[in-house]
Amino acid sequence: YIHYALTVNPHIYISYIKQFWNTASVKRSDDATRLQALVDRKKIVISEVVINEILQLDDAEGVVCLPNEEIFAGLAQTGYEKPSTKLTFYKAFFSSQWKLLIHTLLQSLNAKKTSWNEFSTTMASAVICLSKGQKFNFSKYIFDSLVCNVDSSSKFYMYPLFIQLII
Repeated sequence: YIHYALTVNPHIYISYIKQFWNTASVKRSDDATRLQALVDRKKIVISEVVINEILQLDDAEGVVCLPNEEIFAGLAQTGYEKPSTKLTFYKAFFSSQWKLLIHTLLQSLNAKKTSWNEFSTTMASAVICLSKGQKFNFSKYIFDSLVCNVDSSSKFYMYPLFIQLII
């Protein structure tokens, strides 16, 4: 279900991405949160549903984040070599095939706030869900990351591929 999101390859127009991020704002109402931006005088509205549809994720019913106990147990089943009670996980402690999957997820879908070699409970939940054939709600994860970036004092041009598809 994430194949399209990981393999689609549109032309990315830097000017559109810059316009999007320079004008993006979060609009909250009682029943919904959405992002709004202006690109070439065209109003762009992004919601979790829009991301789900554009990226063909079909993950609305997916897991958002597993409980910590399930994360630790799930990572142990994948062969994670560093048992810990900390909620930051490291790519280096996985076998090669898991490192490749995690690397792909981190590069393509993760809103990086830390090093490329570590990841949080939410991304750990995604890895575990993929390993068990469960759906993970990437749409919510991506949307929440976009909202956090807009609300941040130090925005960066995140998810240019996804933004381009939506524009």
